[in-house]
Amino acid sequence: MPDSAVPGPAPAVPPTPPVPLAALLAREDLGLRQIAGPPDSATVIHWAHTSEMADPYPYLLGGELLLTAGVHVPEAAGSGTYFDDYVSRIVEAGGAALGFGVAPVHDTVPRALVVACDDYGLPLVEVPPRTTFSAVARAVWQLMAQARHTELRRVTEAQQSLAAAAARPDPVPSVLRQLAQRVGGRAALYAPDGGEVASAGRMPGARGAGGGGGGEVSGALAGLVAVVRPATGNGSGAGTGTGGVSAGGGVSSGTGGSGPTPSSASDTAAGVHLAAYALGTGQGFVLGVAAPRRDPGDHTIASVGAVLLSLLTGEHQSSTGAARSSALVRLLLGAAPEEVAPLLGGDERWVVVHARPDGPAPDAVTASALGAALGSALVDVDGDVVRVLVPAGHRELAVQQGWTCGVSAPVGPQEWASADTQAGRALSRARATRARLVRHGEHQGLADLVPPTEAAAHARTLLAPITANPALTETLRTWLSLHGSWDRTAVALSVHRNTVRQRIARCATLLSTDLDDPDVRMELWFALRHA
Repeated sequence: MPDSAVPGPAPAVPPTPPVPLAALLAREDLGLRQIAGPPDSATVIHWAHTSEMADPYPYLLGGELLLTAGVHVPEAAGSGTYFDDYVSRIVEAGGAALGFGVAPVHDTVPRALVVACDDYGLPLVEVPPRTTFSAVARAVWQLMAQARHTELRRVTEAQQSLAAAAARPDPVPSVLRQLAQRVGGRAALYAPDGGEVASAGRMPGARGAGGGGGGEVSGALAGLVAVVRPATGNGSGAGTGTGGVSAGGGVSSGTGGSGPTPSSASDTAAGVHLAAYALGTGQGFVLGVAAPRRDPGDHTIASVGAVLLSLLTGEHQSSTGAARSSALVRLLLGAAPEEVAPLLGGDERWVVVHARPDGPAPDAVTASALGAALGSALVDVDGDVVRVLVPAGHRELAVQQGWTCGVSAPVGPQEWASADTQAGRALSRARATRARLVRHGEHQGLADLVPPTEAAAHARTLLAPITANPALTETLRTWLSLHGSWDRTAVALSVHRNTVRQRIARCATLLSTDLDDPDVRMELWFALRHA
């Protein structure tokens, strides 16, 4: 191809779904036929334009299917460079394809035009006499409307599925899985230090010639993530706005100089489309997306995912991180809990929540999402259980979808430890009874009429034979709370039912009592409540 045919800057096209040229050629009512240029299924058209100008360049915006009947073609055009110059100008303007109408001016498509389109790689479409240019333009608009409707429906369905994923017990992995599925590639959440927190989907280019594309794409995505991560004061931010695509694998900036870190950027590597989105304001988390193609709605879908992840990873708290750090330091240095509580922005009363997800074991981000739903950022992950310290009175603690929860009674800061024990027991009872939420001490009874000190002294005496063995005490407590059910007690304690039988028999022996007697069971239950 001559140098003059090298395309200039990418033309500006409207944010509407383009029409594949193949879809237009497939319309039997038009009878169009491609007779020159590469049969590339990736060729798309953004609009149709009719012109009989010898030099259409000034009138083209780029992405057009240019329609002409050849009125401008001189009689001696086939023997000179007319068609060569004509096609080169269309390519230089960014035209997508050329449609040549047969009749009434020309009986056939000029051979020299076919050769020129082959030389410059411009698809040439023959328009039969029965098909008017207005019919071709109308077909383009119809296909574009269908594509727009399809794309809007795809974006709407993606938004709904992402919102549903954010409400799952494992919201961050679920959102990433949905996003990867919707863009047909890979989605990953990067921590402020650049490490990958979670990911889903397959990296495009990981399998191919030589098998080395995956590493190149992963490295390029990590580099793009670094571009949009909030700057640390080194002045190395990229240009403002959204980064552009550069052929060499770097992010191009619209400003040409250093400036504020962009909230999003895009790039390509090994033919894979990459995008990165900074989450929230100054959090440091970044969403990275890699897809084999870039459809018009992909940016909108990824942006929705970024917003949801921002909410899931954000600071849902009333006090600052500095205040929490100060509270932790004071506790470690021996300060009393009641002295530390005001730093946490809570009330005089607190509740402890123990929660266990229905799905896989929770991670730190999933636990934070639960804390946000409960109204507290004071969250701890302990194995497969999440513990949350919640200020009482801020909101009514409701059932959390996908979680089984146990809630303590409201206590002062000096009773946090006992409230933690209460919440653990409430969670065990919730799991055994298959309840979503169980609260400790919701109702008062006759036992509450006994002074606590006298009740505790009686409990210590009665339970002394088994107090040295916590496993026996907890098994007896759970077994009594579940009305002597072996199976449900085994489930609550995560042990075999035979183990429960052996422990209860051992308790009966050590206590020298008949555990089948309801009066004995009642007295032991009251004692265990005050132990």
